[in-house]
Amino acid sequence: MAQSSDVLIVGGGHNGLVCSAYLAAKGLKVTVLERRHVVGGAAVTEEFHPGFRNSVASYTVSLLNPKVIRDLELHKHGLKVVEREISNFLPTEDGRYLCSGGGRTFDEVAKFSRRDAQKLDAYGENLDVIADVLRDLVLETPPNVTSGSWGAALPEIMHAGHVAARLKKLDLSMRQELLTLLSASAGDYLDRWFESDPIKALYGFDGIVGNYASPYSPGSAYVLLHHVFGEVNGKKGAWGHAIGGMGAITQAMAKCAASRGVDIHVSSGVKEILVKEGRAIGAVTESGETFHASAVVSNLNPKLLYERLIDPAVLPAPFRDKIERYRCGSGTFRMNVALSELPDFTCLPGKVRAPHHTAGIIIAPSLAYMERAYFDARSHGWSKQPIVEVLIPSTLDDSLAPQGQHVASLFCQHVAPQLPNGESWDTHRETVADLMIDTVNAHAPNFKASVLGRQINSPLDLERTFGLIGGDIFHGALSLDQMFSARPTLGHGNYRGPLPGLYMCGSGTHPGGGVTGAPGHNAAREVIADFSKRRLQRAG
Repeated sequence: MAQSSDVLIVGGGHNGLVCSAYLAAKGLKVTVLERRHVVGGAAVTEEFHPGFRNSVASYTVSLLNPKVIRDLELHKHGLKVVEREISNFLPTEDGRYLCSGGGRTFDEVAKFSRRDAQKLDAYGENLDVIADVLRDLVLETPPNVTSGSWGAALPEIMHAGHVAARLKKLDLSMRQELLTLLSASAGDYLDRWFESDPIKALYGFDGIVGNYASPYSPGSAYVLLHHVFGEVNGKKGAWGHAIGGMGAITQAMAKCAASRGVDIHVSSGVKEILVKEGRAIGAVTESGETFHASAVVSNLNPKLLYERLIDPAVLPAPFRDKIERYRCGSGTFRMNVALSELPDFTCLPGKVRAPHHTAGIIIAPSLAYMERAYFDARSHGWSKQPIVEVLIPSTLDDSLAPQGQHVASLFCQHVAPQLPNGESWDTHRETVADLMIDTVNAHAPNFKASVLGRQINSPLDLERTFGLIGGDIFHGALSLDQMFSARPTLGHGNYRGPLPGLYMCGSGTHPGGGVTGAPGHNAAREVIADFSKRRLQRAG
């Protein structure tokens, strides 16, 4: 017998949970179906070696929207986020190092260039002005590009005017700066500001995170900007750690949703979205259960939804073509390691916990190094000298590892989402994992010997486990043709799919990837609006 609800959410990742909580707060009957044994999608904490737990995929906090935190009362449901003692630590090619944050950035940069240190404030202020305006748009529904009558187009034209009014907050020079950030490369943008390699590498890393591209690829400057939208405990641009790992965020979300009456089913992967007379009406799970609903909301990558769960015959041919061309694949190789001791860096010796151990540790000393890594991966499948960011969350959260021992996240770029010559990641994952550990060991010679156990997630593993197509942590490239009204495609930037009753709430919608909760927040608002306007009917 089919189960019925007002709204059925496919995928219990963080945006699905956020969307469900907002919908339930309006009195709607909501069901969430999650394929894995635990909710949270890529934001989960699991034991990967006896006694050692860590965030499996997503691994650090900054972009989680403050309004979502407040509205879902996540702190009341157990969430606690602590800031890193310093932001980043970058070993350099000449045996020195650069630290940022904690009031140290000016003096640290001045070690390499007094001129660059004096430009830091102006650089930060420029990004902050633009980020503040774009931050206002994060919780907005983009104007939807429509065809047809003036009656259909007029509301979108008016909404576009509302968005334009926000952008008018920028003076002419800052509008030019925004245009540059949307279209230029991170490398060209940073070369314009700075002269020393370490500061350009430290900031440039944000331009290639989750972005399978050279730092000199056009559009990579926006990816850099995307990563400065966030805040931790009211401090803009800061990065932090959720006590208990990223799973603490999604468990708090699930508790909020459950307290509002959301019915959450785990181990309930969806096999097919049901469509009747051109309308989405529910879903069938892999175990054969049927769920009906007035609205079906997908938290999945758009390619996963439209190419694997819906009969292509019911989708308009032009839309199918657009989804086929939707680009995914972020070049990410993700590892977790259990450590017997902290890394002892040659450039900053010591195995006793110090502020740099709490930082994002970036192994990528220059933009040129990052560019070589990208072209290596394009030709070989992975970079011979890869980019690795190391985080050691147990320095801030002693619940993750046995006393005196630690866990580390290795977030590794660049690897090819699909290997050349049809080779499988299953064949090469251990070899590449060894390379990533050796890369860290070259800067901290005790690192390799301290590894007690490891968990490997190649791009293929990330796709199999979390539905991240090509290992894409953003559910689709953050390029100009896949942003705002064009995410995932023009005509469907307002969280509504091509079939009546079908909606999207995942990172493949505006404002894109990261653990933000914003797509879930925005999609819920659109679903609620359609119930209010009686475009959707409550379940009987």
